[in-house]
Amino acid sequence: MPAIISEVVNGSIAEELELEKGDILLSIDGQELTDLIDYRFYVNSEELTIEIQKKNGEIEEIELEKDYDEDLGIIFESAVFDKIHPCLNKCIFCFVDQQPKGLRDTLYIKDDDYRLSYLQGTYITLTNLTDKDKERIAKMHLGPFYISVHTTNPELRVKMQKNPNSAKIMDELLWFKSQDIPFHAQIVLCPGVNDGIELERTLKDLDLLGDCLLSVAIVPVGITTYREGNELKPVTKEVAQETLRISSKYPKVCCSDEFFLLTGDDIPPAEYYGGFNQLDDGVGAIRMLLDDFERLALPKMISKPLSLTFATSFAGKRAIEYISEKLNKIENLSVSVKPVRSDYWGENITVAGLITSDDLIRTLDNDKSNYVIIPAVMLKPFSELFLDGNDLDYVRKKTGKEFIIIREQYSLEELVEWLNKF
Repeated sequence: MPAIISEVVNGSIAEELELEKGDILLSIDGQELTDLIDYRFYVNSEELTIEIQKKNGEIEEIELEKDYDEDLGIIFESAVFDKIHPCLNKCIFCFVDQQPKGLRDTLYIKDDDYRLSYLQGTYITLTNLTDKDKERIAKMHLGPFYISVHTTNPELRVKMQKNPNSAKIMDELLWFKSQDIPFHAQIVLCPGVNDGIELERTLKDLDLLGDCLLSVAIVPVGITTYREGNELKPVTKEVAQETLRISSKYPKVCCSDEFFLLTGDDIPPAEYYGGFNQLDDGVGAIRMLLDDFERLALPKMISKPLSLTFATSFAGKRAIEYISEKLNKIENLSVSVKPVRSDYWGENITVAGLITSDDLIRTLDNDKSNYVIIPAVMLKPFSELFLDGNDLDYVRKKTGKEFIIIREQYSLEELVEWLNKF
């Protein structure tokens, strides 16, 4: 994929040069670009020659002067301009392989690309990392990375990922340590496979990696109704309790919110999560939401009666119920909470990002509220499209409801600002 321009920042150098959506950046100072890392490296200069292919096919060479660290103001369609490095593993817990046909094409992409890990925080397994990749990482001192470890037992990791290269995980992590390259680690916990004694071994091994290991996130395996075979079991309350006990010995290890919801324990304070380094894995999301809400100034009343419904995931139910109790103290405001059961994926899937349009419609049957509040994570980024291909207009027509979309993840600030103006 070439370096296709998707947007030009207002008031930027790119706008002055009359670059536009659909143009292609071919090179900087004669250097072809393979990804956003290259772009960021070569754009740092006071004098540049860029080569642009316009939408009509014409090629322009432009010389320009700028401040050394001034960006051109270009946003690209993709962070990778050549082919994305694919995942070569056949992990027993792979969520992509547990999806039905007919979803968005992007949901079936299995990448394992160190560049996307560095640029966007996606997880990599290191099973396809080449010597050339390592040379570039070391030379440019890239990092931090996000690494799916799962287990440090070589034989078990090969079994879990069905790839002989998986056995070299500790060698690879020790190389990162030798180069002083920082990384975050992830463990997908599969009961009866890499929990208990195996988890203890993994955490002890990771603890030897010193300061280059920034954090460890433990998340429960996700099992959908579309999964073939029954070798995996969901995390139970007992497994969650054992996992919390083992992980508590290691300061850099944090368990995702689901473990505390399963055990019934209180969500830990912010200090437990350090820098909230793995929020996208559900590690600390509830705590961040609650703490952010406590900082907001709620109105004592609103001008006229209003009813709201939070359509939330079962994973977020406890936090949203606490928030709704606070909001219900506002005069003229009535707030209810309706967790969305996932008939589409199965009862083991409880996160908002996997809620489908039809499950949402079913949940809102007979709802009497004025507005329904949903988090933007239910929708494809920068769109109103659900996972199953239907959009929010489809849901509006089926339910007759007006929706408030919470765009800022882990924050209800925009909702409270709206209430303050109501």
